[in-house]
Amino acid sequence: MTRSVYVTGIDRGDGRQVVELGVMELLTRQVDRVGVFRPLVHDGPDRLFELLRARYRLAQDPATVYGMDYHRASALQAEQGTDELVSALVDRFHLVARDYDVVLVLGTDYADTQLPDELSLNARLANEFGASVIPVVGGRGQSAESVLAETRNAYRAYDGLGCDVLAMVANRVTREDRDEIAERLADRLPVPTYVVPDEPALSAPTVAQIAQALGAKVLLGDDSGLARDALGFVFGGAMLPNLLGALTPGCLVITPGDRADLVIGSLAAHSAGTPPIAGVLLTLDEVPSDEILTLAARLAPGTPVLSVSGNSFPTAERLFSLEGKLNAATPRKAETALGLFERYADTTGLARRVSAPSSDRVTPMMFEHKLLEQARSDKRRVVLPEGTEERVLHAAEVLLRRGVCDLTLLGPVDQIRKKAADLGIDLGDTQLIDPATSELRDSFAGKYAALRAHKGVTVELAYDVVSDVNYFGTLMVQEGLADGMVSGSVHSTAATIRPAFEIIKTDPEASIVSSVFFMCLADKVLVYGDCAVNPDPDAEQLADIAIQSATTAARFGVEPRIAMLSYSTGTSGSGADVDKVREATELARSRRADLKIEGPIQYDAAVEPSVAATKLPGSEVAGQASVLIFPDLNTGNNTYKAVQRSAGAIAVGPVLQGLRKPVNDLSRGALVQDIVNTVAITAIQAQGPARNPSEKASQQ
Repeated sequence: MTRSVYVTGIDRGDGRQVVELGVMELLTRQVDRVGVFRPLVHDGPDRLFELLRARYRLAQDPATVYGMDYHRASALQAEQGTDELVSALVDRFHLVARDYDVVLVLGTDYADTQLPDELSLNARLANEFGASVIPVVGGRGQSAESVLAETRNAYRAYDGLGCDVLAMVANRVTREDRDEIAERLADRLPVPTYVVPDEPALSAPTVAQIAQALGAKVLLGDDSGLARDALGFVFGGAMLPNLLGALTPGCLVITPGDRADLVIGSLAAHSAGTPPIAGVLLTLDEVPSDEILTLAARLAPGTPVLSVSGNSFPTAERLFSLEGKLNAATPRKAETALGLFERYADTTGLARRVSAPSSDRVTPMMFEHKLLEQARSDKRRVVLPEGTEERVLHAAEVLLRRGVCDLTLLGPVDQIRKKAADLGIDLGDTQLIDPATSELRDSFAGKYAALRAHKGVTVELAYDVVSDVNYFGTLMVQEGLADGMVSGSVHSTAATIRPAFEIIKTDPEASIVSSVFFMCLADKVLVYGDCAVNPDPDAEQLADIAIQSATTAARFGVEPRIAMLSYSTGTSGSGADVDKVREATELARSRRADLKIEGPIQYDAAVEPSVAATKLPGSEVAGQASVLIFPDLNTGNNTYKAVQRSAGAIAVGPVLQGLRKPVNDLSRGALVQDIVNTVAITAIQAQGPARNPSEKASQQ
């Protein structure tokens, strides 16, 4: 069983940080405790480790991450030999390995290391660590023939030195050659080979990185604008019409600071989205007047305007030598890198080959990873009615970069594009629809009028109703133009789900629409229902909520063990409220004899084994309940919020269940990650009918 994975290369410039980040993502899906070890390190901050630490909330002491610096390693190898160097690094590695389930090892970088035969050193270290190896071959600027030869030779080199090669990666290959290389490498080697194309956005510096490298003054711009990738450079010296014709999406405009016409023209083009630019860099230490800067700020809020003292030619020389780097300050690049790796590498197959130790713990991060992976496995289209909302746009960017699902954004198209441009967000081929002007509005009005004719709704009235983004989005789902909908970041719960009740309606197998929250605790995920929809369900409805919640839990990898909560456990109490829960329990058992269900039961007896042993000894559910059904909305809503705040749990939801097609509501305080998770859940709900919970659980 593999305990560590060693990502290495054969030369510098292979861009293996994409692979290292992708493997870390894969490992953290499987186990809770992942350590990082870099045998040799240069002076200065380790950008990749800082990114891993920030992104995956690593608690590892940075002092344990590194073996030694290159200078000391070179001296030790020269004075005492390779064996002494390897022995010292092995000792350092085991200090990390003893504390973690699996260790990601970051191989040497072949950059000014002064180490002879670096490939052999990496191979030996991998063997001494007991690590499996993923060699990465850089293909940037190389022909297909060269990439093919280097990949085969790299495999032979590491295999010949006794390494357990998990997979080969040919990275940064020319996009035009990618499919040919992948086809020709298929079945040529005894291990999987993944071919990843070059992605310009990863090597493009951000505006903030440019400002730092040039020592530029930031005249205008916010953090979001400074985080934009500069995908190219356009030098302005000609008249404005000629400059506008030369602008390209994501370019940085470089112009003398006294050309106010070019500054304003570039920002006006950006504001119109034709095209969105990364920013403006002014040379010659010339700064426009305050009036011009005020106009610029109003034209394109947040768009960076920088100023440097040099002229355009030396500035250009320095710009063309800059290359973007993955680090903690570039989360967008990290999303792009992960999306690239997950698209071109068989992460499911690679996970099986890694064979990391299985863990019974399910951390919030592991749960979130699995949501994205499950949604990505069978991509669906989700419509987001709040297309001009900043958080929704940021979430859309993450979803698109990670390839989680296809998206439709609703709202005035020009406003969506302008807002996205101001935020530096590339929406790619995302579908944008304005319900007010859409050609679908007439047909939707007719369909809605027919559905609500019994309420006296005419086509004329329906024409106004369907211009509402939530009604329009719900009709898209109903008509199969989208697979699910997520709204609520700026709309009330009623505004989000009322159209679903009117148009999509309840699933024939459900008597009621209800909701659950996934409560992600430190080491497990619990399902709480119903905490958002039904104020006081009767016994029949409560039984249906329990069955729906079990099905939802199983669909998302939580084995359903259902606790029907009450203030009394077993037969110890009586009263109308307890009797309702007791009746609901019996109804649920009669309908689904395959489910593990207990009730009435108190919360402590449901989740704490020591209490369960006293109150309900021998129960299959008590002490280990995973699905907790509350008797009413007051109890459920207060409990989930109390646990969320006092226990630091992450609450994902509410997730609606019982509708014929998925529609989900957001909290108006939803964070970007909350929106990402809810969209992923919606996409998964749309993938097809859930399997029988007992069947699902038996396969895990």
